[in-house]
Amino acid sequence: MVNNMSIQDKFKQIIQDPTLSPKQKSQYLALEADASLPYLDISESVHAAIEENILCDMFEGNAPFKPRYVLPDYAKFLQQGCEYLELPPATDFDEALNHLSIIYHHVPSVTNIPVYLGQLDDVLMPFTNGLDEDTIYRKLRLFWIMLDRTLPDAFMHVNIGPTDNIICRTILRVDAELKQVAPNLTFMYDPAITPDDLLRQASHNICECSKPHIANYPVHANAYDNSGFGIVSCYNSLPLAGGANTLVRMNLKEVARKASSSEEFFRTILPSYCQTMFELIEARSAYLHEESGFFSSFLVQEGFIDESRFAPMFGIYGMAEAVNTLLEKDEKNGEYGHQPEANALGHRISKTLSDIVTSTPVKYGYNGRALLHAQGGISLDEDVTPGVRIPYGTEPDPVSHIQALAEHHQYYTSGISDILTIDETVKSNPEAMYQLCKGALAIGFREFTANVHSNDLVRVTGYMIKLSDIAKFKEQGSRTNTTGLGAEAAANTGILNRKPRVVSHEQAPRYCDSQ
Repeated sequence: MVNNMSIQDKFKQIIQDPTLSPKQKSQYLALEADASLPYLDISESVHAAIEENILCDMFEGNAPFKPRYVLPDYAKFLQQGCEYLELPPATDFDEALNHLSIIYHHVPSVTNIPVYLGQLDDVLMPFTNGLDEDTIYRKLRLFWIMLDRTLPDAFMHVNIGPTDNIICRTILRVDAELKQVAPNLTFMYDPAITPDDLLRQASHNICECSKPHIANYPVHANAYDNSGFGIVSCYNSLPLAGGANTLVRMNLKEVARKASSSEEFFRTILPSYCQTMFELIEARSAYLHEESGFFSSFLVQEGFIDESRFAPMFGIYGMAEAVNTLLEKDEKNGEYGHQPEANALGHRISKTLSDIVTSTPVKYGYNGRALLHAQGGISLDEDVTPGVRIPYGTEPDPVSHIQALAEHHQYYTSGISDILTIDETVKSNPEAMYQLCKGALAIGFREFTANVHSNDLVRVTGYMIKLSDIAKFKEQGSRTNTTGLGAEAAANTGILNRKPRVVSHEQAPRYCDSQ
């Protein structure tokens, strides 16, 4: 009876919250209902790891009935139409935009809003015949506004590039002008395909609105045997026409605290918790694939997604604290992100994790494996750094920052990202941003991401917020679902303590040229 009253009180609190819209109240009520279900059958060791904050299931629900992330093949959808939605094949640009606007509302995710809107230049270019530049601009601008107003969630993500085309350039133009929280945006860069002036436009956009992410296209494509991939949500790389069935993450800080030394950490503690995490991954994936009924949906039946192209994401965070803790236990000096010995220990942890993940079979994986992921943190994390990032406020100069982290990137197939916070003086020297980006990708970065300190639009873990929205959130709420997460992150995780750093007029070009 006490538990029922507690649930009722939560329902009432949500219903009476004046800062939530009716739609947001419905979403929160649904989450509470989901959380009231019994948890999946897991062992005591898995339960203990969750209770001790070593493992986290990322709030996907006690009985998962939808994948965390879904990446439909939108090009196939436009070409063949959809029987379930009673849509014929699209025949022109307007129909293509209209079809996409419809299907987006039927693509699930952990947020109940689609996290992947497609490689839009590839998807839309076949429908541009006979349209001039101004017409395409006006239609895409209205489409961009519609997305932000009807699907107000900063985890919603568009991909463009690496080819040079009118859709790609127009989306970059529109995004810089509107400076919207949604959709998030990744520009794919391939040095063999992408002209320098297009990369310049993308990197100069960062100076204007802290978007886009810039992704290393050949590295991502090779990881999926050139069978297709997409960047979704924050910066998560996953198979196209598939997705992530679940994301479970491990707190490396807490794992390191269990070890008496780095030798014990690598020999027994880390491998043991990895196996515990695989047990949780298997339980969550099995329920989704075998019990939920999701894979009988129209998305599967009509060929827009394929069950075999889903994989669990094996996420980690707290690398910085794990390294500093292990160095202290070994009675060695060093600070993650600054000293070579500390950085080398971090690289060794990443390689060890990669070796474990790539050698451990999972029942519902991509080619039978999970995908290693540097998880970007959540708003409830306190005193622990996202992914493999350098703790906020302790970051070195941008070039040293990139060089310290570059070696990690080869291991994290399903996504790794840092957020460089650059001083606003870069706006008078946007070429420095271009050179910094190009150099980072040249030494192996999978993703280049930056905030500019004076911008209202900034990244949190990878999703976007407006600082002006956070300032008034407690009193007014927000029409954008992710503003609340950003407000929590600002209060709990120190994202506003990121250190803005100057990119000198000479340093970045020299850095790029040296690559």
